[in-house]
Amino acid sequence: MRMDRDKRSEGPLITGIVGRGFRVDEGVYEGLIITPDRADGWSPPPLADLGEADLAPILSLDPAPEFLLLGTGDMLQRPSPALIAALDERGIGIEPMDSRAAARAWGVLRAELRWIAGALYPLG
Repeated sequence: MRMDRDKRSEGPLITGIVGRGFRVDEGVYEGLIITPDRADGWSPPPLADLGEADLAPILSLDPAPEFLLLGTGDMLQRPSPALIAALDERGIGIEPMDSRAAARAWGVLRAELRWIAGALYPLG
């Protein structure tokens, strides 16, 4: 699947889905941490074990992101209540969705110059 780059957006953009992963600029990442400043490969734990330490690059953003797009793989799954509460304490909302939807939402929200972050689990 190909997604066209919106010229109004700043920072890294997800431009396509390739196999189990996501094309960002010239790289392909199966698991992805993406912020308005950079994109990095990510080897996430099972979703039930996902904790604050796994999201360190996102939690270190200054200012903190408005919310986290959490792509949970092929289908929507809910993160643990403990993770939701920990992010809430930091003033960061969390929007779980399947990873394809998160990739599309990233482009739309960054085109609006929203200060968000994404953590996308691999597909398949």
